Amino acid sequence: MAKPFKLSRRFDRTARLLGDNAMERLANAHVVVFGLGGVGSFTAEGLVRSGVGRLTLVDHDDVCVTNTNRQLHATVKSVGKSKAELMAQRCQDINPQAKVEALREFYREELAETLLPAGRYDFVVDAIDNVKAKLHLLHRCVTLGLPVVSSMGAAGRLDPTAIRVEDLSETHMDPFAKDIRKLLKRKYGVETERHTGITAVYSIETRRQPVPLNYDDATDGFLCVCPQDNEFHTCDHRTQIDGSVAFVTSAFGMNAAGVVVRRLASAR
Repeated sequence: MAKPFKLSRRFDRTARLLGDNAMERLANAHVVVFGLGGVGSFTAEGLVRSGVGRLTLVDHDDVCVTNTNRQLHATVKSVGKSKAELMAQRCQDINPQAKVEALREFYREELAETLLPAGRYDFVVDAIDNVKAKLHLLHRCVTLGLPVVSSMGAAGRLDPTAIRVEDLSETHMDPFAKDIRKLLKRKYGVETERHTGITAVYSIETRRQPVPLNYDDATDGFLCVCPQDNEFHTCDHRTQIDGSVAFVTSAFGMNAAGVVVRRLASAR
């Protein structure tokens, strides 16, 4: 026989907004977050601080010094360490009663059934910045009927008040969201002109182009300083790096967390 739910005092203020029944639903929910960068790290934080009882955190990457300006787990001491493991430990420190799993994996089609099996999760958070991986993840969520919230492009923005939350089919003034709609339809046949079930967090602010910096090499462009030996994600082949700021990426992440919490709290 299952033990009756007992609200922890650490969630007192949240419970006074949502009530005991909603808090019990959150405590029993299992949410997976794909991507733990400037957006996903804050989403994970928002979820665990709201009382979500089980989290699976997926990211293959290690912390780079250039993550410091916008990623929750990035500090002087954490450079070179696993983002997934750091964020899992942080979540566990916030709520020791939560079940938190860290997976050092890069989501891709070959691992889809392992990382996103049918029936395991109550909600999916897509904070992936790799387009190919994002497309397959969203396609799989639609195919399996999994509720998902997806972050569009947070880079190149300075105004957090320009963030909007709508079904992917309703997004506007965001070129990246437009590309995702087109590619989902072209590659996977997802009907993106009508309601998709994919909740998108996006911005209507015009994207700013990156500004060249004095320490960029005049010939080769940006010099990568990220931890090496990462076959899926590195910037050492790029000559242009987009700018981003914590007060925008965090707002994207917390908006995504809000979508999940409100939906789970109101579920019957």
